[in-house]
Amino acid sequence: MKIIDLLNSGHTTISCELFPPKKGEDLPQAQEVVKQISALHPAFMSVTYGAGGGTSATTVRIAQEIQKSHVPALAHLTCVSSTRDEISERLAGLKKAGIENILALRGDIPEGKDFPTPNQYHYASELIREIKTQGDFCIGGACYPEGHVECAHKTEDIRHLHEKVEAGCDFLTSQMFFDNDLFYNFMFRALAGGVNVPIIAGIMPVTNAKQITRICSLSGTILPQRFKAIADRFGSDPKAMKQAGIAYATEQIINLISNGVPHIHIYTMNKPDIAAAIFHNLSDVISCDGN
Repeated sequence: MKIIDLLNSGHTTISCELFPPKKGEDLPQAQEVVKQISALHPAFMSVTYGAGGGTSATTVRIAQEIQKSHVPALAHLTCVSSTRDEISERLAGLKKAGIENILALRGDIPEGKDFPTPNQYHYASELIREIKTQGDFCIGGACYPEGHVECAHKTEDIRHLHEKVEAGCDFLTSQMFFDNDLFYNFMFRALAGGVNVPIIAGIMPVTNAKQITRICSLSGTILPQRFKAIADRFGSDPKAMKQAGIAYATEQIINLISNGVPHIHIYTMNKPDIAAAIFHNLSDVISCDGN
């Protein structure tokens, strides 16, 4: 099933993200994660793509496992480290595997390498256009409520999002954020900038102190004072931090849904117990569409 059809159904959707194992011998463990999270009946499950295409084959295998569990799969595809011929081969592989939903990403530029070469993609919008020529795929893109770290101005960032939509992007999924007001402001700017596709809010339950440091260093995400207070108070107690992190994410999601944001994507970090706790907290919220 195409994800855009789910997003346009008029119902609240809660989806989950997984990442594939880096080593083939860890595949059974990843398959067990798929089994446990699919049992929660998410609207769909996405599976990430290793840097430079390092997990491309495993990404497809995990996506197939997801679809065997009767949950739509969304396969990530990055282009920054791949030639156009390599991308074409990977698209053919996804089509052959029966994967019809793709999250098209530029990816991180490799350090110490010339970029781009004439046979590489510069931007995600170029990848989106290429995907459109190679099959009847449903295409998602990424968006950044706090602005992409490489964009000098937020207006420039919205312009790039509009370019993705013009290229054929069907929906957008946001980078994680911890302050809903920032997301609401972003939604207003996106609409004003002509970005008229469904936008899914990305939520990461932060359940240990190490995650917090990594999140800030990689994405530049702003942590509101309310979240910092939770981390300061409970960060040294793993059980308390886990419970508090789940509660914070749950509260974010409830606030989003109650304010008209019906589509939520949970960055699970391959932890079925955390996903299960959030789904349990939202059991009646999910079933209530305000009709």
